[in-house]
Amino acid sequence: MAEDVRDNATEGRFELEIAGQTAYAYYETKPGTITFMHTDVPLVMSGKGVASRLIKGALEQARARGLKVVADCPFVAGYIGKHPEFADLIR
Repeated sequence: MAEDVRDNATEGRFELEIAGQTAYAYYETKPGTITFMHTDVPLVMSGKGVASRLIKGALEQARARGLKVVADCPFVAGYIGKHPEFADLIR
């Protein structure tokens, strides 16, 4: 759920905490644009859809803020490729 994904703007990352473990999606912003650079998921969370949930929430927040997305992170690019409902966000 998007409400579980929080934007830690001070650190430049979206965060999703589950069972004491936190996954991160690092980004940089410029006026009107958010560039996703790297997604980091702890090994114990791998293969459980955590990264997808994190990126979905981050993209929903980017859309709500009217930001265009630059997907330098391969995972984010792949996620958008598999979920065309987010294709309109690509800059």
